[in-house]
Amino acid sequence: MEPSLYIHIPFCRRKCIYCNFYSCIYDASTAASLVDILIGQLKELSARVYSIYVGGGTPSVLDIRMLGRLLSGLKKFSITSGEFTVEANPESLDDDRIKLFLDSGVNRLSIGLQSFNERKLKKLGRIHTAAKGAGAVELAHKRGFKDISVDLIFGVWDEKAESWKDELDQAARLPITHVSCYELTYEKDTPLFAAAANKSVMPLSDEINAAMYGAAIDLLSLRGFKQYEVSNFAKGGYESKHNRNYWDNNSYIGLGPSAVSYLDGERSRNVSDIKEYAERSGAGKPLAESSERLSPIRSAKETAAVKIRTKDGIDFDWFDRRTGFDFLKLENKALPKLLEEGLIKYKKYNNISAGVCLKRKGFLFCDTVSSALL
Repeated sequence: MEPSLYIHIPFCRRKCIYCNFYSCIYDASTAASLVDILIGQLKELSARVYSIYVGGGTPSVLDIRMLGRLLSGLKKFSITSGEFTVEANPESLDDDRIKLFLDSGVNRLSIGLQSFNERKLKKLGRIHTAAKGAGAVELAHKRGFKDISVDLIFGVWDEKAESWKDELDQAARLPITHVSCYELTYEKDTPLFAAAANKSVMPLSDEINAAMYGAAIDLLSLRGFKQYEVSNFAKGGYESKHNRNYWDNNSYIGLGPSAVSYLDGERSRNVSDIKEYAERSGAGKPLAESSERLSPIRSAKETAAVKIRTKDGIDFDWFDRRTGFDFLKLENKALPKLLEEGLIKYKKYNNISAGVCLKRKGFLFCDTVSSALL
């Protein structure tokens, strides 16, 4: 199976207070240099990939001519890829960019709405309005995009459950095919973490966050969005193939600062500094700041840890074919406790245990389950 291809564009108009992904403020000259490097790297790659995902940062923040050059370099891959996604923020998505995306073979758009609540958007440091967010989705659909995903965040301090339900309703009424719902997390080295540490913001309780997450599962299901992973919901036939590839622990190539690759059992991460990335590229030096070759058993356990996140969970036969390991024997120490705590359950066919998957409680504590399987 061909690897997926991820391109990291680390530029934003403004850094959000909760974001710990590598990004920096947009600078046209620096961006142009990075695009040149990426185009050169793309020329050296095989033309066959499973999926393409251009993320960030904010890819749509690039000057349109620069964006056109990058997408032109990706055209040879879009011919064989079944899914070509580009991330965009509402404030930088316009007619010209949408037309460029469609003309370049992009068939899936992921729009970072985050919220429909004006106060919540300001708290998070977003620079678009709720109206601009909804308008960006409507415009993309009107111009021809049939597969549109939106990101939403819940669990912001002082947020009320009823307000969150209203946001879910607004999202479901838009012409979208996919929703990603993420609980606000307080990551180290972010302004939000510092604000929580000095008590200028007070995180919501686990109980309130759990209720909001449950509301997302229930309400989106009623609106036709099937949950297929802990944070992801899709209408029939619109699950993200690129993300599925990650959760199956298949191969992927990451280009750009901080991007991760996983090929032939080796995982590597590129330097998380755009200047150093350019210097290494110009000098012909390795772009990875770290790499690790996974043992067969480590790879199998990581496959279990990511695959369990999906609604379908892990089929024993699939796991054996995929990793060469018997799941029940591999995870014999972790399974009893996870079952006892009501986090997972057996999947049965003809009264025979054929796999395991998360229970509803398990979705709330998915990180705990994944860690146990590792």
